[in-house]
Amino acid sequence: MSRIGKKPIGVPAGVRVTIDPQIRAVAVEGPRGKLSMVHRPEVSVTWDEQENRIICSIAPEQTRIGQMRAYWGLTRALIANMIRGVTDGYTRKLEVVGVGWGAKAAGGSLRLSVGFTNPVDLSVPEGIEITVERNVILVAGCDKQMVGQFAARVRAVRRPEPYNGKGIKYTDEVVLRKQGKVFGT
Repeated sequence: MSRIGKKPIGVPAGVRVTIDPQIRAVAVEGPRGKLSMVHRPEVSVTWDEQENRIICSIAPEQTRIGQMRAYWGLTRALIANMIRGVTDGYTRKLEVVGVGWGAKAAGGSLRLSVGFTNPVDLSVPEGIEITVERNVILVAGCDKQMVGQFAARVRAVRRPEPYNGKGIKYTDEVVLRKQGKVFGT
């Protein structure tokens, strides 16, 4: 059996969950926003009102099939991420490393000056909040996938390089440095 899939998902106070079994949709609404998803037909999602939790399950004859167990655990993890997103939210911190390099948040876009002749403008998707302090970019939102995807797009503008360490990197990322050329040995 799936170790992740069989764990029930606790729903905190202040979060409203709507499950529609006809179209296999789960909608979660909380203080930080509203998220919804359509899950796989192999997985059934039910609401336990007495315990105030969500239970994901698959048919007993499908527990031996590895792909079905993977869908079961995936569905449970996605719903748990939605609940955490609407209560606490998700954040990613990026750091711009380089002399004269920086970032500015203006309106619905992020302007990066990272060594190219012209600054790079990225439009910020709806549901994502950007704050810039000196050389640190904070990407925040309630959808984990959208926060991670936008942070990856920002990092892809100028990936950190191993010789000088310049580029855009996550604050918890360690860039392995290379020595470079040594003359006159």
